[in-house]
Amino acid sequence: MATSKKLNITPLHDRVIVKAAAAEEKTAGGIIIPDTAKEKPSRGIVLAAGPGKVDEPMTVKAGDTVLYGKYAGTEIQIEGADLLIMRESDILAIV
Repeated sequence: MATSKKLNITPLHDRVIVKAAAAEEKTAGGIIIPDTAKEKPSRGIVLAAGPGKVDEPMTVKAGDTVLYGKYAGTEIQIEGADLLIMRESDILAIV
């Protein structure tokens, strides 16, 4: 799913929808990692962001590449794509 595609879902308040980056296929030394040993990615692209809370505006926007906690968010499936929906506070940094 491209980031320019319009989603049919709008997150509420301080929630964001993130498409996780692909898991690493090889190590820095060139060793191929099997599917069973791959770690859950902690980097992704924000596809949609809610308006924020009344007293806290959102700092991330659609298209930002972000780092998030290993167990952050809830996995959802929209239009055949596996996505994460999480609070903005679960995002650690904008890359």
